[in-house]
Amino acid sequence: MRKVITYGTYDLIHVGHINLLKRAKELGDYLVVVLSSDEFNAIKHKTAYHSFEDRKIILESIKYVDEVIPEFNWEQKISDVIDNDIDVFVMGDDWKGEFDFLKDYCEVVYLPRTEGISTTKIKNDLHLGAKVR
Repeated sequence: MRKVITYGTYDLIHVGHINLLKRAKELGDYLVVVLSSDEFNAIKHKTAYHSFEDRKIILESIKYVDEVIPEFNWEQKISDVIDNDIDVFVMGDDWKGEFDFLKDYCEVVYLPRTEGISTTKIKNDLHLGAKVR
């Protein structure tokens, strides 16, 4: 079995997330999504609309996702790859080169993002819409 892993906050799920998860799953037989914990988001100065528990439930309901585990820090990636017998690490291409150190442990693939959509864009659009009204 070929196992794939990817990471993210996955807040306000949108078509870009689905496209990334689908393409990640196509690279193997089993997809592990490592989901940023609320504590880790705080360290990154990032705020999610949904709690970790809710984001995990949402991700688990997506047909491409086989397992969701928490991310607590930047440093856990090597141990996640080793502990979960991962063959392929996948991230969006906006991270290109940042995780090449994992090539000693697995294949590293950077996938193109879906143009015109991001959680940040959605939040900004909603925020601007709220001001207009």
